[in-house]
Amino acid sequence: MDRDNVLSTLQTSMDGLSEDEAKRRISLYGYNEISEEKKPSPFAVFAKQFKEPLIAILLAATVISAILGEVVDAVIIMVIVVLAAVVGFVQEFRSEKAIAALKKMAAASCRVIRGGEEKTVDVRELVPGDIIIVSSGDRISADSYLLESFNLQVDEAPLTGESMPVSKTPCTLPVDTPVADRKNILYTLTAATYGHGRAVVFATGMSTQLGKIAELVQTIDTQKTPFEIRMRQTGKILSVIMLAVVAIISIVGFFRGHHLIEMLVWAISLAVAAVPEALPAVIATSLTLGVYRMAKQNAIVRRLPAVESLGCTTVICSDKTGTLTKGEMTVRKIYIYDHLSEVTGSGYLPDGKIVSADGPPNKDDLEILAKCALLCNDASVKIENGKATVAGDPTEAALVVLASKAGLDRKQANSQFPRVHEVPFSSERKMMTTVHQTGDVYQAFTKGAVEVVLDRCKALRSGGRLLDMGLDKKSRIIQVNNEMARVGLRVLALAYKDLEDNSFSELENDLVFIGLVAMMDPPRPETIDAVAQCKSAGIDVVMITGDHSLTAASVAKEIGIADNGSVMTGTDLEKVDEKELAEQVQNVKVYSRVSPEHKLKIVRSLKSKGNVVAMTGDGTNDAPALKAADIGIAMGITGTQVAKESSAMVLADDNFATIVGAVEEGRRIFDNVKKYLVYLLSANISEILVLTFSVMMGWPFPLLAKHLLYINLATDGSPAIALGLEPREPDVMKRKPRRLKEGVFSGVTWLIIGISIILSVTTLSLFWAVLESEGWQSEAAVSKARTMVFGMFVFFELFFALSCRSLRHNLPRMGLFTNKALLYSLIGESLAVLFIMNHPFMQSVFDLAPLGAFDWVLLMALSTTGFIFTEVAKLVMKRKA
Repeated sequence: MDRDNVLSTLQTSMDGLSEDEAKRRISLYGYNEISEEKKPSPFAVFAKQFKEPLIAILLAATVISAILGEVVDAVIIMVIVVLAAVVGFVQEFRSEKAIAALKKMAAASCRVIRGGEEKTVDVRELVPGDIIIVSSGDRISADSYLLESFNLQVDEAPLTGESMPVSKTPCTLPVDTPVADRKNILYTLTAATYGHGRAVVFATGMSTQLGKIAELVQTIDTQKTPFEIRMRQTGKILSVIMLAVVAIISIVGFFRGHHLIEMLVWAISLAVAAVPEALPAVIATSLTLGVYRMAKQNAIVRRLPAVESLGCTTVICSDKTGTLTKGEMTVRKIYIYDHLSEVTGSGYLPDGKIVSADGPPNKDDLEILAKCALLCNDASVKIENGKATVAGDPTEAALVVLASKAGLDRKQANSQFPRVHEVPFSSERKMMTTVHQTGDVYQAFTKGAVEVVLDRCKALRSGGRLLDMGLDKKSRIIQVNNEMARVGLRVLALAYKDLEDNSFSELENDLVFIGLVAMMDPPRPETIDAVAQCKSAGIDVVMITGDHSLTAASVAKEIGIADNGSVMTGTDLEKVDEKELAEQVQNVKVYSRVSPEHKLKIVRSLKSKGNVVAMTGDGTNDAPALKAADIGIAMGITGTQVAKESSAMVLADDNFATIVGAVEEGRRIFDNVKKYLVYLLSANISEILVLTFSVMMGWPFPLLAKHLLYINLATDGSPAIALGLEPREPDVMKRKPRRLKEGVFSGVTWLIIGISIILSVTTLSLFWAVLESEGWQSEAAVSKARTMVFGMFVFFELFFALSCRSLRHNLPRMGLFTNKALLYSLIGESLAVLFIMNHPFMQSVFDLAPLGAFDWVLLMALSTTGFIFTEVAKLVMKRKA
């Protein structure tokens, strides 16, 4: 619509609404604020956490342990249960925090025209039809149609991801114009950086683009990570096994003549031993240690399971500005006819120089180019403690830095060449001119769009001389401009004019062309290596940005994301649904000019193809996609609070390269949890097999209830937790990502079965041999046999723990002393069990018998069989590979 149609449709005028009409419209449209959907009560959310299978098992184990008098064990398990429930409870409220953050981001008040008078009102009271006044520095309070613009520029980075301020002007645009290209619309949350204007509000509250983002964040369910899914499945499997074992053994034992109470206590003890009560502790310890390590590397984790999930990530979708790039405009090339030079360094620090294969440019030409860049400029760059602070437009800041690299100082230049007149930049003229005085001499400097400035030039500088601007020279300059623009560089032309007097007439005609400056937001130096490492680890990196296609393609090629320059735009995304996009999504590495809905569409399409998706972002526009992704990663410095609250992890240094360390840590954690499960289940299955076989055969119980509980406490406690502290394996970043549906037992089932069989057969054989030689009816023989089985179980598992340090590499490759926590725990548990088995009082407490030297040699020899089997098997598999 044009201006008149908009005002008519909204039933308002340039004089604004009356106060009475504004109040009426509040009752009609509601307040200009972000609303929240109704959420379950905190108690309901907390109670929901106890429905998890593993939590339910642990609650049962707590009750059982308390009944059996194991109060300490019960307290420990209960603490684990409560902690797990609290973590789940906190996670439920991330969406609400994101909505609260959106509310805080709105401005407190704004200026409006009501009844023909300028007034300041609370932004909550803005309604469609209000005329708002916008000046440099103001935050836009509602979606508005621009009525008047005086060089108005707006920073839309929080909404669209566009790295440069956007010029706004009243105009009529096609209906299907993407959000990022609607130069006649001002959006909530964006901020004016230059100029001023007036606009009419057409959408408030949840009807704004910001409101749509809030609605997306509210309606997206936070899906469980692959890690959480696998642990849930493990919990269900163990539940079924535990209940089946309890039922079968109780029934068989009862019919074998054992007393019901005796069988119940014994079976419950076996069930407690089968429950992996240390599993949450091991997972929590592994994740917490990972969080600590990552925090030291500037990655702050908000959802613990997401740490491990990074290890199976197949695609990282990254925003460009400030994530893959520095978020700081930098001049990369300068062209002074006919001489092209490179500018080294990046960002706003003046570190770098101007170099060329043909030698440096003419000194006088370079000096006047730097002088024009510095003086025809309203930005400033302040350096403190090695950090740059910019005030003003990023493009102009880049020109200030260029002048510094050429040897000019801002304060000195302003003092020598004070500004006496200016013609501000406007989107219509596409250029800016300033006039400076030195004594009685006046000089005008102009910068702007290349085609506009060239049309006003009659001459050019080259080699320190003035030459006429002929068609051939102009064509050559335009050719150079096009070549630089094609690789994503933003190009400005610089010109000057010596004035004869101070009348300042015809300032922007008959100019002398100085040269071209080409700039871009450069990639972070570490990003190139980080992307390469992601590729070697089998992870695809996809760039999703609000910037223009040429810029996106250029950056993607430079950092190694894509080589063919193929880009899918927001307009392309509008033409396909999620199903159609899913067929193309694996081959597209760069998306440009995208909206929040597009980002969400991309993430969902990637996930529909079986990908585990990590999404990085910093703007409010990224929040829905961050929450929908398997792992949302927000930027800590430039990221909005909404993005942080919607994410699972925050990068404190905004550095894409930090993600590589997080992926490595995630893989290490999964490795360690897998090691723990192999260690745990091999022993627990053996206990079940040994005791079930004994009951079926009518043998005496090889282990009493107290023996089961102690073995469970000694071997499933500190050694198991210490396995979770194992350092990363040497080849952890040379493997491809795990498949999404890959179970925690994938590739190690053979080891669990093998160890279970070895331990079961060896233990039963030992038990049978002792009773066979010393008498089945002898209480002393039964006590001795139980003592040897008890010691066999403990020491077998302690030796096996050493081999579980790696499921791929032999112990020497891992280093004997690299996991000191495990060594200390093994030594401590060994001393404890030796004390129990040899001290008379402890022998009486545990119903154990003293052993002879031969018994100890036999026991220890048999205890190493699992360790030997595992190490030999790993060696054989490595040779076959």
